[in-house]
Amino acid sequence: MEIGIIGVGHIGKTLALKLAAAGHNVAVANSSGPENIDAAVLETGAKALTAQDAVHNKDVIILSVPLNRIPDIAPLLASVPEEVTVIDTSNYYPARDMIIDNIDQGSVESVWVTEQLGRLIAKAWNAIGSQSLEKNGKLSGASDRIAIPFAADRDHDRDITKKLIEDTGFDAYYTGSLADSWRQQPGAPVYCTDLTADEIHYR
Repeated sequence: MEIGIIGVGHIGKTLALKLAAAGHNVAVANSSGPENIDAAVLETGAKALTAQDAVHNKDVIILSVPLNRIPDIAPLLASVPEEVTVIDTSNYYPARDMIIDNIDQGSVESVWVTEQLGRLIAKAWNAIGSQSLEKNGKLSGASDRIAIPFAADRDHDRDITKKLIEDTGFDAYYTGSLADSWRQQPGAPVYCTDLTADEIHYR
């Protein structure tokens, strides 16, 4: 697939490395320009581009930025076709993101993101720690393979997200619609607990 990743912090960098190693064509971008992207992010074949180029002609766009930066991303995605799958990895941390009233009053984080972007998304890789994502992936079929929960409303978003999670070395566990994605927000039983799919099923 043609994949653009916006944000190369711990999660974005690891996704770039793993997805490029899995054979996808990966472009990465940050807020300060491609010349400022660490060469280590590109070791398995990802390419550093401007943000505008990183979202152009892509099958999938992964947003790996702090949640409070999501509104700034909306103009970047304005010309991206609706059929493109956008996957958000962010979480709401009030100490970092400042207070977001709608979320504090009960709005599901992923629903808030769709409202800011004006489009549907999938939610994934937000309920696993960066160190675990980097180091604990295993081959498909391993009995103790960690599962990553994900949410999506559209069938093709669900199918694409599931495949990409598996390509990063983890089982994919569908938790339901975006409205139900509170199940994988910070504080939920599956958040950063490195459970198998069977263990998630009983949480």
